[in-house]
Amino acid sequence: MKLADISPVHFLWEVSDRVAVLRLNRPERKNPLTFESYAEMRDLFRDLVYADDVDVVVLASNGGNFCSGGDVHDIIGPLIGLPMKDLLAFTRMTGDLVKAMISCGKPVIAAVDGVAVGAGAILAMAADMRLATPEAKCAFLFTRVGLAGCDMGACAMLPRIIGQGRAAELLYTGRVMTAAEGERWGFWNALHDSADLEAEAMVLARRLAAGPTFAHGVTKTQLLQEWDMGLLAAIEAEAQAQAICMQTKDFERAYRAFVAKEKPVFAGD
Repeated sequence: MKLADISPVHFLWEVSDRVAVLRLNRPERKNPLTFESYAEMRDLFRDLVYADDVDVVVLASNGGNFCSGGDVHDIIGPLIGLPMKDLLAFTRMTGDLVKAMISCGKPVIAAVDGVAVGAGAILAMAADMRLATPEAKCAFLFTRVGLAGCDMGACAMLPRIIGQGRAAELLYTGRVMTAAEGERWGFWNALHDSADLEAEAMVLARRLAAGPTFAHGVTKTQLLQEWDMGLLAAIEAEAQAQAICMQTKDFERAYRAFVAKEKPVFAGD
């Protein structure tokens, strides 16, 4: 499946050198999500499993902001008064976006400038790696709109990234996690000035795209599957996964390059 030439309706999408850049496209409102953009992003990440022209995805900011969460008028307002069946269909759909992101088989990098709040914070959380600017503001603000902090996998994923106590505080209070806190706690992999943020994200993305991409997909799968494995099962799963990777041409290429004292050129096969 080729995804380089698709034209999404509800966000911007461009592919260059096997790196895709996705950005929400409502900068005048700090890039909120709508029912339609949720669903279209979910479907895109599901398709990425089968894409043979994209190896890495960068979730980028637009107009100085990443994502302001669910649109107050287009999502939150219409949810008021819906029956439980329809509400559950919506919350399952938003969770399906996270499921698709963590199951897409491709490394995902979030490059966050400005606000990443509500569902925007979840998008950053669900990425494999996260870069931000010193001014970035991240908040899991669900309790501030009368909801629980357990949204789209936050209670499972956030504690594994920053620790149980820190996650509990953010999820209970809905307060802003500053960029400095996020870097210190391990939420942000690195902080970069706004002018350099996307370039740094692309450097990292291209480094991954130039690597053994089949093996990267295996790494992403194991990072997901080993969350609920015991240690002995995880060690066995990794033994099997690594044996599969040892059958790839990239493994042979790396060996021959090492012997020749050259840098390996990987092809993802």
